[in-house]
Amino acid sequence: MSEQLLQVRNLSVSVEDKPILHGIDLEVRPGETHVLMGPNGAGKSTLGYTIMGSPRYEVTGGEILFKGKQLLEETADQRAKDGIFLSFQNPLEVPGVSLRNFIRNAVEQRSGSRIKLWTFKKELEQAMEVLQMDPSYGDRDLNVGFSGGEKKKAEILQLLMLKPSLAILDETDSGLDVDAVRTVSKGVEEYQKDKKGALLIITHSTRILESLHVDKTHVLVNGKIVASGDASLVDEINEHGFERFLEA
Repeated sequence: MSEQLLQVRNLSVSVEDKPILHGIDLEVRPGETHVLMGPNGAGKSTLGYTIMGSPRYEVTGGEILFKGKQLLEETADQRAKDGIFLSFQNPLEVPGVSLRNFIRNAVEQRSGSRIKLWTFKKELEQAMEVLQMDPSYGDRDLNVGFSGGEKKKAEILQLLMLKPSLAILDETDSGLDVDAVRTVSKGVEEYQKDKKGALLIITHSTRILESLHVDKTHVLVNGKIVASGDASLVDEINEHGFERFLEA
């Protein structure tokens, strides 16, 4: 597919009047997996939250187009309905709302129609099996009492059920042990099989990328994309770190 799904053009962003991003350009096509890497504090998460529409991030220049439509006037919930998904570094706990009901409501909001209970139950169980999640987690309050790994699995479970056009994964492997990273990666691989949904994986590590197909890699330093390349750029960073990019 040659059409652009996401177009970020000359984007500048401030947080509490402090400039964070400076003239970001990024284009993502359907089915592509892009990786955004960089040292801590480079502005990686800022880009993800800005695309998702968090009101904390003020766009001071440029534009964001999604499926050819201007996004900057849309709220975060409108962008979610359009097909954008953002996983959080630290998912929130929501007492009183079960994981199952939260996902079912989100799926219905996304599709704009009711989903048959049996159909939903079957799809949810299949997705939980991919992530090696006990089905009983569906009846627990969303993220309440979940370990860090369980919270990340719950995020990827939402990804598999919502089937967004663009999934932004923000430091999904942060704080996870080797086995949890492997399981989360398996869930992301399952999402990649669709070939329609695109991924923007934000990370400063490379563990979650080891078993994933990567189309393009971008390096963000001090709020600017200073280098772009293919998957081999991930290998270079894994071996040598960000030193040459910081020097540049």
